[in-house]
Order: sequence, then C-alpha cells, then structure tokens
Amino acid sequence: MTEETLQLALERDAKMTEHALLRYYPAEDADLKSLLNAERYSLFAGGKRIRPALTLEFCRMFGGRDEAALPFACAVEMIHTYSLIHDDLPCMDNDDLRRGKPTNHKVFGEAVALLAGDSLLTGAFEAAATNTAVTAEIAAVAVAYLASSAGRYGMVGGQIMDMEGECRRLSPEELLKLHSLKTGALIGAACVLGALAAGVPLQDPSMEKVVAYAEKIGLAFQIVDDILDRTGDEQTLGKRTGVDSEHEKTTFLSFYDVEEAQYYADRLTAEAIDAIRGFPDSETLAALAKWLAERKK
Repeated sequence: MTEETLQLALERDAKMTEHALLRYYPAEDADLKSLLNAERYSLFAGGKRIRPALTLEFCRMFGGRDEAALPFACAVEMIHTYSLIHDDLPCMDNDDLRRGKPTNHKVFGEAVALLAGDSLLTGAFEAAATNTAVTAEIAAVAVAYLASSAGRYGMVGGQIMDMEGECRRLSPEELLKLHSLKTGALIGAACVLGALAAGVPLQDPSMEKVVAYAEKIGLAFQIVDDILDRTGDEQTLGKRTGVDSEHEKTTFLSFYDVEEAQYYADRLTAEAIDAIRGFPDSETLAALAKWLAERKK
C-alpha cells in the first residue's frame, strides 16, 4: 500500500469518526454552553484520529461492519481527548499549545477544562455502552475493557508513573511499564474494541495477535514521540517541544541516542506487522504501523 493510499484511508476514517461524534452533540443547551463548547473545542480540533482508525480497521479486517465499530471508535477518541485536556493543565504539563491552537484551559479556564475532560470520559462509556449495532454482551465487554485501559492499571496509572518520574530517574523496566500503560493501553483498547465489534471474543486466539500488534505499535509510537520532542519542529508538531528535558523526564533518549531509538521503533514495527501478517485484509494496518514509526509530526 502506498503512503498516498494510506492517507486517503485515514482521511476517510477520520471523517467517518467526526460525523459519528457529532451525533453525541445533537442539540444546544444554553445552560451548558460553556461545557459543551469546551468539549467540542478539543474533540473537533483535528488530529490524526489514529485510535479510531485502528478500531475501524481491525473491525474490517475481521469482517465486521463500520456501524458496529463507530460507537467504540468515538468512545476511544473521547477518552483520548479527555486525556489531552487534562495533560495540558497547569497541574500536569502546563502547556499552552495543542495541535497548533491554544490549549483548552487557556481558552475556557482551568475549571471548565477539567470538567470538559470529565464529561468526555463519562460520555465515552455512554457511547460504548449504548452501541446498538452489537449485542449487549459485546457492549458490556467493551465497556469493561475500555475502563480498565483508561484507569489505574492503564492510562491513569501510566500518568502517575510519568509524574513521579520527574522526581527521579526511572529504570528501563519502569519506563517500559509506564508507556505500556500511559500510551499503549488506550491504543490496545482501540484495536481490541475493533475486533470485538466484529464479533471476535476476548478468549479467541486471534486476540493475542491483536494485542501483540497494539503493544508493539504503542511502544514504537512513544519512542517516536520522544524523538520528535528532541528533534521536531514546534510549528510542524503544533505543540511545544523540549518538554521532556524541561521536566527532566526519563525518556527512551535517556538510554538511547536518536539513531538507536529509531532502530528500536523500527524493530517493534516489524514485529507488529508480523503479528497480523497471516490475516487477510491486513495491509492497511501494516502500512499504518510503518507510517507511525516514520512520521515527522
């Protein structure tokens, strides 16, 4: 698959996801205007929509329908957006820019930004739980998996490890665990929920391949993020660079130089592609994994 073909596929998936997300904001409410505006500001601020694309593409790979995957894709993107809003708050990374625009709290204030994130998180579980294109059992399994991936043994747990890592140097093992939770868990949920939408049970052996792919690209994604924070252009990235050094965080570049880190990311990407190679219609996911490892923003 060419990069141009992949980009067209990603653009298609992003448009489908954004159209579906609009369904969760069907009417205005004057009393909740500030909250709804803050949610929409970040939710529709652009971005690559990688996680929803993973959900849709895994569903398709297993022969499922887009209608079954879209509520799960929306749920994953809502949680991702909530995490970005909270990450940018002064009590966390205190960032002023996100995707080339002022961060949520810079526009709406800290209190509204905090509540907008909370609303997106809870709205995500509502979206997944009310997915009428799958059975009630599948929806329940998806909600539980998503909650686990977003919570103390997932993204939130990774965030606390990240914060505590500002006070001391983490070991390589701790760094791997941190990113498997903070970044990898939600990417894993995106992939698993796509397979669930297609009717693949969690206990099916195929899920081991799904999880293996997700774990590898999640780690590779974070390695490239660390590289871009060191070498990337702020205008191209749409956010501040050098944040890791500023906060004295342990990153993959604490243990590798840029060339070694990129080699590590490339090796993980090859392993991710190998994990799904035996499935028909896996070309898009393979191309996506490679593109993520080579991205410049």
